[in-house]
Amino acid sequence: MAVSGRLGALALFAALVVGLLVPSGTGLLVAGAVLLVLVLADLALAGSVRRLTFTRSGDTSVRLGEPASVELLVANPGRRRVRGVLRDAWPPSAGAEERHRLSVPAGERRRLTTSMLPTRRGDRPAFRVTVRAYGPLGLAARQGSHGVPWSVRVLPPFGSRKHLPSRLARLQQLDGRNAVLVRGQGTEFDSLREYVIGDDVRSIDWRATARAADVMVRTWRPERDRHVVLVLDTGRVSAGRVGDAPRLDAAMDAALLLAALASRAGDRVDLLAYDRRVRAEVRGSSALLPALVNAMAPLEPSLVETDARGMAAEVLLRTRRRALVVLLTGLDAAPLEEGLFPVLGSLTSRHRLLVASVADPRVAEMARGRGDAEAVYDAAAASRVLTERRQVTARLGRRGVDVVDAVPEELPPALADRYLALKAAGRL
Repeated sequence: MAVSGRLGALALFAALVVGLLVPSGTGLLVAGAVLLVLVLADLALAGSVRRLTFTRSGDTSVRLGEPASVELLVANPGRRRVRGVLRDAWPPSAGAEERHRLSVPAGERRRLTTSMLPTRRGDRPAFRVTVRAYGPLGLAARQGSHGVPWSVRVLPPFGSRKHLPSRLARLQQLDGRNAVLVRGQGTEFDSLREYVIGDDVRSIDWRATARAADVMVRTWRPERDRHVVLVLDTGRVSAGRVGDAPRLDAAMDAALLLAALASRAGDRVDLLAYDRRVRAEVRGSSALLPALVNAMAPLEPSLVETDARGMAAEVLLRTRRRALVVLLTGLDAAPLEEGLFPVLGSLTSRHRLLVASVADPRVAEMARGRGDAEAVYDAAAASRVLTERRQVTARLGRRGVDVVDAVPEELPPALADRYLALKAAGRL
């Protein structure tokens, strides 16, 4: 049961009347009795909320930042109209418009639409539907709640997809469709054609030239059917916020762009998310991007130190033949010293390792500050952080590891460019 503001106003009016005309206890009792009778009559004439039935339909997934809608079909099998307010409760991060005016005649149905604009990734389940049905006087209402299950999965936004067309064009150039390739270590023979001025003389096929009337050159294309393993570090380092989002979100965006590019290049792409256990996994999916975004959507950073030895063991267990392992993690010296460096040998002996890290543009900005004493101290601390990252990058390079370190907006295209460079050089 619930009461409305109308009942409060009526009670105040009754108190004023009693105070002015019949200022006595008897007058108060009579006024109270009249109000009670009106409330009971209003409740008796209100429609039943317990007999209502609900059915949901609508969106089950949406990209972060895009609108979604879920429809709620309300059926009233009772004998009285249900008139009042319905609250369709969702988590705050779903960004849902929860309150609806409701009027369902007896034996009929009404469809309500809940619009939402999610502000966080992950699964957003509906909580419950609460209906408050008022009587004809609008003084009191019957109230009841119903569980109506539904969930909307908020997928990563994949903002870096704007870089995909330009990288696909470069891939086509590498693949010999728009331009002739020169030979690189580990590339695969594609076809023969006539020599034109500007071709690399090292590509001349002398045996084919001897059989033909013109000088013939070989064209080459990057290796196909290679294996790319994307490893997302979901441990403590991924929880640090850069701007308005954690590092994990920027790492996901870079991984999605690389996955889309590598799959179009004919390579197999797998995903492994790990901190102290496997959080998500995608292996050899034919519908790669839908599988990746669905696996990434519920991932959240874990406030634990990543078990690098366990991560390396999982990669080696799942990847028998040589692959490009792309590890998206941090470049902080202390965690790498205790975690990644001791297991580098086991990874680099069997796979090509590429480490991608999200840099904080605020650190570089602080390093340039010289306004006052506080800014100078901040600049010194920031410069030390940048120096340590450069030292870690150099140390990884000496161990045969490629490193991409860039701010969130630049990391996806930079990682894609490094992949294309490795592919062009036949180093996958």
